[in-house]
Amino acid sequence: MTEEEKQLLSTFEARLRHLIYLHDELKRENEKLTQLLNAEKENNSKLKADYLTLEANYANLKTATTISLNDSDVKETKLRLSKLVREVDKCIALLNEY
Repeated sequence: MTEEEKQLLSTFEARLRHLIYLHDELKRENEKLTQLLNAEKENNSKLKADYLTLEANYANLKTATTISLNDSDVKETKLRLSKLVREVDKCIALLNEY
């Protein structure tokens, strides 16, 4: 092996080691980003669940407020109750399908 070939082989080995190092660094960064993404997805799921709970609580509060209002709001109360009855009917229909 000539001196020039030894030099080329040495340069090749150094570059290969550097590429392997960069590959390992990228793998570690990818793992960190994957963990971060999973944590954010979990946080997003929790926030969605909280939102749905709050939305249901708001609807219940709105219904309770509508029902307890004066006679002047009877029309709105009737509409709200009719909507609730329709929702219950839909649920019963779905249950009957199974």
